[in-house]
Amino acid sequence: MYGLQKHITIILFVILSFSAFGQSSYILKGKILDQNHKALPGASLMLYPIKKGTVSDRNGDFRISNLQKNTYVIEVSFIGYNTLVDTLFIEKNTSYNAQLNVSNLNLSEVVITDNYAEQRKREESLSIELVNDDELKRYLGGSLMNSLERLPGVTTINIGSGQSKPVIRGLGFNRVVVVENNIKHEAQQWGSDHGLEIDQYAVDNIEVIKGPSSLMYGSDAIGGVIDMQNRKLPANNSIGGLVDITGKSNNDLMGTSVSVYGRKGKFFANVRATYMDYGDYKVPADSIDIYSYRAPLYKNHLRNTAGYKKNLHFTLGMVKDGFLSKLFVSSVNSKSGFFANAHGLEPRNVDTQLHDKSSRDINYPYQKVNHIKLISTNQYNWNKLKLNIDLGFQRNFREEWSKYVSHGYMPPVAPETLGFNPDLEREFEKFVYSGNAKIAYQLNEKTKMVFGMNGEFQDNRIDGRGFIIPKYKQLTLGGFTFVRNKLSEQSSIQLGVRYDYGNIDTQEYFDWFRSPIDENEPPTLEYLQRAENINRNFSNFSWSVGYNSNAENWTFKANVGKSFRMPIAKELAANGVNYHRFRYEVGDSNLSPEESYQFDANLEYHTNKLVIGTSPFVNHFSNYIYLNPTPDHDRFYGNGNQKFYYTESEVLRYGGEVHAHYEILEDLQLGIIGEYVYSEQLSGEKKGFTLPLSPPASAIFSVKYNRNKLSLIENAYFSFDYRLTDSQNKVVPPEDPTDGYQLINLGFGGDIPLGNQKLKISMQIHNLFNTRYFNHTSFYRLINVPEPGRNFIVNVTIPYSGKI
Repeated sequence: MYGLQKHITIILFVILSFSAFGQSSYILKGKILDQNHKALPGASLMLYPIKKGTVSDRNGDFRISNLQKNTYVIEVSFIGYNTLVDTLFIEKNTSYNAQLNVSNLNLSEVVITDNYAEQRKREESLSIELVNDDELKRYLGGSLMNSLERLPGVTTINIGSGQSKPVIRGLGFNRVVVVENNIKHEAQQWGSDHGLEIDQYAVDNIEVIKGPSSLMYGSDAIGGVIDMQNRKLPANNSIGGLVDITGKSNNDLMGTSVSVYGRKGKFFANVRATYMDYGDYKVPADSIDIYSYRAPLYKNHLRNTAGYKKNLHFTLGMVKDGFLSKLFVSSVNSKSGFFANAHGLEPRNVDTQLHDKSSRDINYPYQKVNHIKLISTNQYNWNKLKLNIDLGFQRNFREEWSKYVSHGYMPPVAPETLGFNPDLEREFEKFVYSGNAKIAYQLNEKTKMVFGMNGEFQDNRIDGRGFIIPKYKQLTLGGFTFVRNKLSEQSSIQLGVRYDYGNIDTQEYFDWFRSPIDENEPPTLEYLQRAENINRNFSNFSWSVGYNSNAENWTFKANVGKSFRMPIAKELAANGVNYHRFRYEVGDSNLSPEESYQFDANLEYHTNKLVIGTSPFVNHFSNYIYLNPTPDHDRFYGNGNQKFYYTESEVLRYGGEVHAHYEILEDLQLGIIGEYVYSEQLSGEKKGFTLPLSPPASAIFSVKYNRNKLSLIENAYFSFDYRLTDSQNKVVPPEDPTDGYQLINLGFGGDIPLGNQKLKISMQIHNLFNTRYFNHTSFYRLINVPEPGRNFIVNVTIPYSGKI
């Protein structure tokens, strides 16, 4: 029966995707020029009423295929030029050249044009990837970061069914900066079980910068940046919105996100509410081997991994010539269970009857998170000068709850005099105050100069019966400048330097219960000190040199630079049991800041039908900080957990990504994306070993078929992804080697006309054959939990709009 179901699924998708091959379709191609007959790369072109568009390439050429016989309105726009609107009747393959004239540049033109992606890729000397909201929904995953996993060099650390953390070229946690609307997202990202508190429906553009980005973003951007923006502005005198409805079969997720926007003159606003509710997710296994204990699973459910998300967003803004201001207010809330057999010190002592009664219950242990953000972004334009000022406030409140159980020398029954609920395992409350200022000055036609400053203050507080990191305050300040100079029409060079200062002040902590400190009878009991007062100052110079060349069919980029990262509170002062990882973690107050030197390159060849490129890198850390396992075991706080100490090691890393896409037919494209990272410790106790959680080599072979019209569906697409992941045998104990695996994912979607609007549908099947496999970088890999099984995902977007 299973084999029959498998083959029927494939046949249905193939029939649906290719049934329209016999219909006639045409191609519109041409060139977009300025008034001096020079090519305009990155100009936007849109056809109405089908709302199908493209962006001109580096030579100003464009091409739109799959057009039916019809009359179209064509709109061509480019920053600094008057928008061209024309009418075309297409009944055969057609050539069309557009010439745009210079206009007086104002800010409102800048924000509504759509050539940002092409422009950024031309200017940036590091490897970058850009994703819009349509692509996010087309490849919707279990979380926002899962939706980015198709990008070369980007992987995730998965935490159950609804959360994940980004990894860029093997670096994650506090080595990757996540930015939302120009403000660095700050939470408790040091925790391997802590996901990102960001609503994926509230983001319309994502920029992924691969490689050290400390020059612009400061400490923590040593591995790369995930920059998320809300760039869209409503049209003047308009009102409208979107309703997104999402369902997923693996964890029975049901959810919706509703937005309403409006603009009258120079004022605009947007409100969004998102609600997601999901049950325990399913894995292709009926039991899990947790070290020496086999935990049976009821109906393949990973018990107590259900949860919900409730998010609210509000945006208020003003736009006029030379000025744009936005105020973002958001509250992201979630509650999710921890896998009941993999939390605390008693994986055997689980009430399976309680947990298995319902797959949607959230019982102990669980976590609750509320993240509040207030962000103000302001942009001013004066001729050759542009000023950006951003201010941000964040409050991250995280609670972890589990039934009180005596560990080590804790009293068997919680005292009534405790200042907290005894079931409150840990609590973290962080207040973050941020500010950025940046001035860009166009010195002349060839030279642009940028000056900027960043500042951030963190106040992190703790509570609960368990201890892992102390209360601390942290201040970071940085200033930078860089210059971009055009060497020719096709090439440019950029130079930059940055200075950072940081201070971290951790507070001492004593246990709330007493422990014996000798072997006397009776023993001497004391409140053990878990953390001392630590006050450390850090400073560093970073620099970067980059080169870009954009020839007719070739693009070449190269960048060399130095980045740094100051140690975080957990690395300096941790001293406690990590209940999620079954280990005892100890910090080192004498750690030095990480320093990294890296060389990046990117070479790409492109024609109308073929794109092929590679992005190699070499990276050297003089003192990479990581948790090193030791033979020592804890005797005070539980079942003798193995001790892990934060330490430093010289590390060499190299690798890269490759990508290629070939249009074998007008509607059919083949592609491949591959990535590889090699890491080796050159010093310390683990000399010769790789780094923890090093991702294995992987590749995605894809087939994409696009059709302008398929029965009632317009802009129809079908995608077939074959993911091949190599085994990972280079590990750091206690990691186990992970076998390679193969997956097939399918996608299908398009637009269905609904009056004057178009309903967008996206359907996916992840892990088509319900393959049992392990992800080496997954949070649960340590206890042999396989990744989720087959998952049918459906997202429907219903737009509505009108005039004010």
